[in-house]
Amino acid sequence: MKILIVGLGGIGQRHLRNLLTVLGNSVEVRAVDPRADIPVLTDKLTVEPDVTLQQKYGLHIYADLEAGLAWQPDAAYICTPSSLHIPVAVQIAQAGAHLFIEKPISHNLDGVGNLLETVERRNLTAAVGYQMRFHPGLQRLRILLQEGRVGRLLSVQAEIGEYLPGWHTYEDYRQMYASRQDLGGGVILSQIHEMDYLYWFFGLPRRVYALGGRLSRLEVDVEDTADILMEFEVQGRPLPVSLHEDYLQRPPSRGCKVVGDAGKIILDFPAASLTVFDGEGRQVEQTVFQDFQRNQMFLDETRHFLEALQGKPTPLVSLQDAAQSLRMALAAKESLTTGKVIALP
Repeated sequence: MKILIVGLGGIGQRHLRNLLTVLGNSVEVRAVDPRADIPVLTDKLTVEPDVTLQQKYGLHIYADLEAGLAWQPDAAYICTPSSLHIPVAVQIAQAGAHLFIEKPISHNLDGVGNLLETVERRNLTAAVGYQMRFHPGLQRLRILLQEGRVGRLLSVQAEIGEYLPGWHTYEDYRQMYASRQDLGGGVILSQIHEMDYLYWFFGLPRRVYALGGRLSRLEVDVEDTADILMEFEVQGRPLPVSLHEDYLQRPPSRGCKVVGDAGKIILDFPAASLTVFDGEGRQVEQTVFQDFQRNQMFLDETRHFLEALQGKPTPLVSLQDAAQSLRMALAAKESLTTGKVIALP
């Protein structure tokens, strides 16, 4: 199998390592990245000194996409900044290669319909990189919701907060895509995983309202804090869901609390734990995902995509799914700008 990785930043190199781990000698990986000096990154996002990607992996790196596509890859991983995803993806799809696109699929909806049409017309497999769906705690939470474990749902509170300059200590955070409007940054789009799993649980919200903006002293030109209120419809009843996102918290905080009339569920991502309480407030279940390693989600995601290329499962996160979570995020950004409640038909 021939796989092309477009963009060799932190996530591009993670996919490179994981593809080689899963497929070994049965895959040939090449890459596209115009930069002359690309640091070699470890799993912990530190720089490995005194070595190049070519030396470490025997990696052939093209300076432009046309040269990479002339190699005729079977599939391509798109790991560029968000604002570049769609034009790159369309060009690759037109060349007949299957697609794995990092989240979010774009920073706006321009060209998304064209990409969907091209992928369908060429009968290609396309998946989007929402690896959180492979988290065992999130998968368990979804099962509990499907079983109605806490009765009629009353509210959901999700949170993600992490200090932006600590994401990639090997580079100036002010130049990262997450910090820059022109590259599709901002906390709402960069931390879109929560919107994806809320869509996975409950579908598309009916209404979205957001407050926040650039509230910190970080040197960014995008929103660094957002509190988003969404109204979903679950079993014919409204369900209020709140989502807090920020670029500031130290230590990081990430979790989801579901409250029902027969109990509540608390998922704590840093602690890798899920706790269930009944209607009397008694703890009836606690699962600690011992020895959980973050990269396992990416490995599972890689295996799932490779199986989808063989026609076994359909991708867990389709382009259509990713378009819907993007709509949610863009509605939140519009509400943040206008101060209005945004309806999603």
